Amino acid sequence: MVGRAHEAWLGWRADPVARATALLTAADAVEAAGADLAPLLTREQGKPLSESYAEVARTAARLRYFAGSSPESRTIADGRPVHSEIRWRPLGPVAAIVPWNFPLQLASAKFAPALAAGNTVVLKPSPFTPLATRLLGSVMSAALPEGVLTIVTGREPLGARLASHPGIRHVTFTGSVPTGRAVAAGAAPGLARVTLELGGNDAAILLDDVDVERIADRLFWAAFRNCGQVCMAVKRVYAPARLHSRVVEALAERAKTVVVGSGLDPGTELGPVNNAAQLARVERCTARALADGARAVAGGHRLDRPGYFYAPTVLADVPPDSPVVTEEQFGPVLPVLPYGSLDEAVEAANATRYGLGGSVWGTDLDRAEAVAERLECGTAWINHHAELSLAQPFAGIKESGVGVAGGPWGLYGNLRPFVVHRPREAGG
Repeated sequence: MVGRAHEAWLGWRADPVARATALLTAADAVEAAGADLAPLLTREQGKPLSESYAEVARTAARLRYFAGSSPESRTIADGRPVHSEIRWRPLGPVAAIVPWNFPLQLASAKFAPALAAGNTVVLKPSPFTPLATRLLGSVMSAALPEGVLTIVTGREPLGARLASHPGIRHVTFTGSVPTGRAVAAGAAPGLARVTLELGGNDAAILLDDVDVERIADRLFWAAFRNCGQVCMAVKRVYAPARLHSRVVEALAERAKTVVVGSGLDPGTELGPVNNAAQLARVERCTARALADGARAVAGGHRLDRPGYFYAPTVLADVPPDSPVVTEEQFGPVLPVLPYGSLDEAVEAANATRYGLGGSVWGTDLDRAEAVAERLECGTAWINHHAELSLAQPFAGIKESGVGVAGGPWGLYGNLRPFVVHRPREAGG
């Protein structure tokens, strides 16, 4: 498969106009196949059907965005009698390894910029969500030359073998920190470039001038969308001590009334946890917090029905060193912690090995922005969370990852500079 990707790369890299046309055609095909892709994605991943349609639309939009992107050559003026120009060349075959929470959207976040840059891609989806990804590849196949995008499915050590293949020149991975380290180690002998997005433990800080009722719904969905299975979801909330109980009750009220069910049911707002192992992790984190003295103001238990359904859970009185606070629970569980001083809140928000995103919520936007500047993360939002444009960079610090995705940064991450020097005059 990597050999075929290399053979296809020799032709694919040569014609940027043909590449752009192919990506636009692929985007049209993905959009036209939404009625097939979205229900399959919901049956496989669990999210509500409306969110699956949104994921398909985002996939098509990303293809269109990168179809319109191209690197810019630049002349270096340094005073010498030489014309120096920076040009850009693709890397070669790219390995893309994708998790199960947004299988189509995250796949396109990897293959769209790589293909636009002139690389070919071998894509491995999660073994929990291979079907919608394989259908996506089938839908796009008519628009792309053979071998340009190859989808391979299976359990480990497939991903490890792909990352360590000597013909792979770039490995782009989204998933856990331990697996990301293993991917980087596998890519190291061949000195392949790596881009790693390794999750987060995003904090939301509420200021003392926040309008609790006005922001409660937005804050709730920033934490619970896709059943909390979002790397940049709000994973913990810090509220001023005098507002803490109001914040807890406002979030708990929404948790108690949200409709949990099959993603294929039009009335469903929250689907199941994707798989048994992840559900067990959510149960362990919550049980540990409750055993340590936390209080489940809403939820705190698995729902008594077939499937991996867990009640949307809001926790109060949580010890700050509880794993549900210090680690990424990646499920429908949200701890809300009080703080005394703003310095204390910022220190607690930054006291994590992750650094993906964070947010500040309040009425005084200038003050909120000043607090956001103090957060140790790649992206900070004010009065919202986890909203990204296709044109902006997406990257974390600390153990949240290596490299940059999104926008022109994602394109250049799949290219290498090539510099040409020539005399300004013949015979020079």
